[in-house]
Amino acid sequence: MQVRRFRCVTAECPQRTFAEPLPAEVARRSAQRTARLDGLVQHLGIALGGRPGAGLAARLMLPVSRDTLLRVVRRLAPGKAGSVRVVGIDEWAWRRRQRYGTVLCDLERRCIVDLLPDRDQATVTAWLRAHPEVEVVARDRAGGFAGAVRAAAPKAIQVADRWHLMENASAAFLDVVRADLGAIRRALDSGSVNPDLLSAAERVQYESYLQRREANDVVRAMAAAGTPIKEIVRRTGRSRKLVRAVLRHAEDEVFRSRASSLEPWLPRLKALWDGGCRNAAELWRRLRDEGFGGCLRIVTEWATRRRRSEAPDGGATGSVPPTRTIARAMLAARESLPRAEAVMVAAIEAAVPALVTARDLIERFHRMLRSGTSAALPSWITEARASPVASFGRGIADDQAAVRAAMTEAWSNGVTEGSITKLKMLRRQMYGRGKLDLLRARLVAPIAAT
Repeated sequence: MQVRRFRCVTAECPQRTFAEPLPAEVARRSAQRTARLDGLVQHLGIALGGRPGAGLAARLMLPVSRDTLLRVVRRLAPGKAGSVRVVGIDEWAWRRRQRYGTVLCDLERRCIVDLLPDRDQATVTAWLRAHPEVEVVARDRAGGFAGAVRAAAPKAIQVADRWHLMENASAAFLDVVRADLGAIRRALDSGSVNPDLLSAAERVQYESYLQRREANDVVRAMAAAGTPIKEIVRRTGRSRKLVRAVLRHAEDEVFRSRASSLEPWLPRLKALWDGGCRNAAELWRRLRDEGFGGCLRIVTEWATRRRRSEAPDGGATGSVPPTRTIARAMLAARESLPRAEAVMVAAIEAAVPALVTARDLIERFHRMLRSGTSAALPSWITEARASPVASFGRGIADDQAAVRAAMTEAWSNGVTEGSITKLKMLRRQMYGRGKLDLLRARLVAPIAAT
């Protein structure tokens, strides 16, 4: 490449020489790299970030520092998002339970179009007003996003996320089970627990429950006397969230379920048990040969519990299964349950008919979501308002248009949830350097390039 240099003959001119500028498509003014090389540096920074990108660039005979990579990514970041017709909105955590941002996705192109620094309704409203072409908004059930759409795009169709609706319905049934634990204990003849029949781990949980029950009784007594939640928090020193959980009977479980490495192997374990293999050591060896990485003790405890549940007295420990186990068994198909769980569900249904009503309503709601039919939604809301899941029914009624759209529209917030996972991965890769401008450049720039 040849360029010309000019010399000024005017003695008073402070600039003695002038270089011929290169075309913009070749290099920018005062640049040390061509535009094509700048684009290569940008793509390395977008794909790998600073330190990993600098390492690969050195192997490609393109020496560039990690700071330069990030500067190029920021400098070449796209401007405002283009036209978006169907948008998905959700929040993501800068720092969990302290600070949140908002991610916006184009559901037609399945990509991120913008990131917002917070989740305030005013911020989302301003973004939507800057994009009047939006016709459909898929969101979770947060009231702030719904209010922003109503204020900035009243004609847009709001679609509630189906996964959140399914999860909210299951959580509502779980709350009903927690509220009826006393009746469930009486139905299962487990009004009292015999500590002599408990395992070591169960005994620790039972002793913790006794201490927790005393403190919970104090909170409920204060609430029954008309004390506001704010005053209960001040007097007891417990958090507002914990006080609300106590009043909703969420802290009444004696034995709490814990995640176990055995859960993915339970179908195989039950098949071996039903096939006649009842020795815990042999069960563990067979699972280990198939790839199970847990220890023998986990399988031994499972076999002991299974053997107790099949005994004529049902084990007689006086312990009630965790509320999640009860809720899952009541919502599952009866033919898929083990004999012990099927007997337990039958006893609960006979003794606590309110749970049967709540279970039937939740199952009907799930069927409407899965089948994509909303004709029965108004009648379902009427029945739910007079049932144990009245709180969930009122929430559905308040957001009825978005729930109906979730049953009939094809849009969902799955793309947005996946984008949040990608965003979190990039922030971990950047070791805390993931400020908003850099996150926006790395997540939105690839879309602009395509």
